[in-house]
Amino acid sequence: MSTTESRATSTPPTAAETRATSETLEDYTLRFAPRGYRRWTPAVVATTALGGIAYMADFSIGAGIGLAHGTGNALLAIAVAAVVIFATGFPLAYYGARYNLDLDLITRGSGFGYYGSVLTGVIFASFTFIFFALEGSIMAQGLKLGLGLPLWLGYLVSTLMVIPLVIYGMSALSKLQVWTTPIWLLLMAGPLVYLVATDPGTVDRFLSYAGTDGKGGIDTASVLLGAGVCLSLIAQIGEQIDYLRFMPPKTDANKRAWWTAVVMAGPGWVVLGALKQAIGVFLAVYVLAEVGADAAPEPIQQFRGAFDAMLPSWLVVPLAVVLVVISQIKINVTNAYSGSLAWTNSFTRVTGHYPGRLVFVLVNLGFALALMEADMFSFLNDILGFYSNCAIAWIVTVATDIGVNKYLLRISPLRPEFRRGMLYAVNPVGVVAFTAASGLSIAMYFHALGDTLQPYSPVAAAVLAFVLTPLVAYVTKGRYYLRRTDDGLDEPMLDADGNPSAATYDCHVCHQSYERPDLAACATHDAVVCSLCLSTDRVGDHVLPAQPPLA
Repeated sequence: MSTTESRATSTPPTAAETRATSETLEDYTLRFAPRGYRRWTPAVVATTALGGIAYMADFSIGAGIGLAHGTGNALLAIAVAAVVIFATGFPLAYYGARYNLDLDLITRGSGFGYYGSVLTGVIFASFTFIFFALEGSIMAQGLKLGLGLPLWLGYLVSTLMVIPLVIYGMSALSKLQVWTTPIWLLLMAGPLVYLVATDPGTVDRFLSYAGTDGKGGIDTASVLLGAGVCLSLIAQIGEQIDYLRFMPPKTDANKRAWWTAVVMAGPGWVVLGALKQAIGVFLAVYVLAEVGADAAPEPIQQFRGAFDAMLPSWLVVPLAVVLVVISQIKINVTNAYSGSLAWTNSFTRVTGHYPGRLVFVLVNLGFALALMEADMFSFLNDILGFYSNCAIAWIVTVATDIGVNKYLLRISPLRPEFRRGMLYAVNPVGVVAFTAASGLSIAMYFHALGDTLQPYSPVAAAVLAFVLTPLVAYVTKGRYYLRRTDDGLDEPMLDADGNPSAATYDCHVCHQSYERPDLAACATHDAVVCSLCLSTDRVGDHVLPAQPPLA
């Protein structure tokens, strides 16, 4: 079909369509990230993605687990969670980088369906504002210590300062993350190296710390409770994929650099995350032994104590505040950015209306500010322990669909699909597995099945999701994955190297040029329509009809 034909049969774009086009061409909020935009090297993409995990929450999480259950149980809990997060994050990171899709688009075709994945979109959006609030609380503690700002004002400052940085999407975020990462690494690692080198006794006190119960031995329930808190971070892979989707095509020439970037910035984020959690335990034990501070779980107090051992007193608080502020900015621009993508994806699908991503930046920040003002930091582990059950069920379900249903059983289509009209509204495979796994594990977490089983709620979430995902796919024979197998275009979806095709077509609704994977034929015109215009088509005028099932 020709561009002339498609334009001739189209109508002028509406104001909403024009706004959707102009705002999504920078960061491709709701669509496939095209090859023409992905101009960064694998190293730059990986550095940008890893810059987003500079958050201080890991220090608080590790400290909270260590102080409650002792160093031995804390380290085992951290290790168990890290293994699960790496194993489930690998297939998701590969799909995001290989096919240039964010986690919501991957979830649609990996067991949930076009509307079914709205549920997990809200789960992911919740993850972003919960952790924004946590990081904002930590920054407010730093501003109170360094500048004397009351906490309520610190919460407001930490919220408002990220807005200008989030507006410009990947272009601005890549520069921010690359330039601030070396400073952050130096400030984080320097005091730890100094303490271990100058006072080896700190290591002995760290390893022998028994926790508040005073037992000190390895306890399965304590390990699993701690792992459940750490596993609340399992949804972090979604934020990593928000960057990894901008990876360049994988070729023979760059495959080593490509794979290194995907592994390190994808599931590999958890290696640094687990290390930070262990450092959090170490610094909390150090602060308790040296200062006896009640605020040992607070990162600002941990680094204040560590800097105090190696620097002049006048430099201690300023450097601690600088570290906290840099960390908070690096992660919270990512939280605000990824949260706005998740909210926009869900809202646009449900309503058929695109109000603009910036609207949801403000919505996400509003939720985060409310949590901060409610002093969420004081009941951090309770929030994370509950949330982890939902996050685990979602991530394990999608990872199992990719790893088992697609590659092992070949029930689920191997190539990801996300376009409206190509997918069923709801796929019972993911929805049933996720709902059952999260529902039962949440019931266990709130002691509905007895006190003995309560610590095992994260295990139940993971096991149920892993078992039910292939089981439901087998029972339904995979018939609810694809509503259509033909999108009406003759051009192959992938090129000779297996990368998404760079061939371009004009969308006859918004009159913009898009690459092949983002388009489908129009049901009513001899033309093609982009994925976002399909999403905002309230009447379903352009959406292709379902194909009859094969005999």
